[in-house]
Amino acid sequence: MPDRIRAQLDSHVEVARALEPLLPELRRVGDLLIAAFGRRNILYTFGNGGSAADAQHLTGEIIGHYVRVRRPLGAVTLSTDPSALTCIANDFDFSEVFARQVEALVRPGDVVAAFTTSGTSPNVVAGLKSARSSGATTVLFGGGDGGRAREFADHALLVPSTSTPRIQEAHTFLLHAISEMVDAWAGGEKEPA
Repeated sequence: MPDRIRAQLDSHVEVARALEPLLPELRRVGDLLIAAFGRRNILYTFGNGGSAADAQHLTGEIIGHYVRVRRPLGAVTLSTDPSALTCIANDFDFSEVFARQVEALVRPGDVVAAFTTSGTSPNVVAGLKSARSSGATTVLFGGGDGGRAREFADHALLVPSTSTPRIQEAHTFLLHAISEMVDAWAGGEKEPA
């Protein structure tokens, strides 16, 4: 019987090594968020399932802190309010659960970050499209070619994989690296690490 745990580790390491070409875009996204927070704009995040958890994870790092005690920054995860989600899904359509919230809340200068492994979820695509229409800068944490969501992303952090577990593991690294940059800036360090 093959060693499945070893195979998963090997696959994880292979994808992690393949992230190096994303580092310049990762730094641009970190700088974008720092500039937005400097203007007191808000980061809005969303996703479905495990990607919703990743979106919530980034929001927690931004409002709370990553590793430094520092001032809180503005972030909201649109997939965490069951009353709003079920109201929109019931009264309109599940494909509108993020777009409708974006339309209600997002203002020019805000940043909207979507997490998706496939880039094909209609509600994620609609949310990014609505964010663009609202004057926000859009960021896609995706995988593979980004799917249809890529069309509405100003910045795309696309993990070079089609494996959902590997993409989500890489998203955790990416959101932590961005959190480090933001944390260092908000903590008063001159240059983010």
